[in-house]
Amino acid sequence: MAKNKKSKKEKKTSKIDANNDKENISLDDQLKVEKDKNLRLFAEFENFRKRTAKERLDLLSSANKELITKLLPVLDNFERSISANNFTENDGPVIIYNQLKQELVKNGLKEIENPIGKELDTEFHESITNVPAPKKELKNKIVDVIEKGYLLGEKVIRYAKVVVGN
Repeated sequence: MAKNKKSKKEKKTSKIDANNDKENISLDDQLKVEKDKNLRLFAEFENFRKRTAKERLDLLSSANKELITKLLPVLDNFERSISANNFTENDGPVIIYNQLKQELVKNGLKEIENPIGKELDTEFHESITNVPAPKKELKNKIVDVIEKGYLLGEKVIRYAKVVVGN
């Protein structure tokens, strides 16, 4: 029993010492601790602000992406119609096509450059089929483009559908 009483006494004195230590912490140390807390809170808030701003921009670009992706077949049909009917630059469909394309370009749409004669790059092209190469130089290179590819900013929103020569 004496041991139990002694251990309880030791516990009480250690609690008192801990309280005295807290009181003995200098004001400078307390100030440093509070400044550190404040700095961490400010940094956390800055990260939150930057993250939400980025998410907002991503949301706007993804909204544009969906709309632009839906308009790409319309753009393709305009191109087919213009080439099939031999319209001139002053004809209505060509004017409407140019206006539509300008608006899409203003919103970040870029056409992937014509890949004919270049090697297949799977980051931008999708091979639809292989055909015998008409020339030796076109072996294992792109021979024809079935459907144009497009970028929105730096991201591919539609891969160019191409034919590769064997």
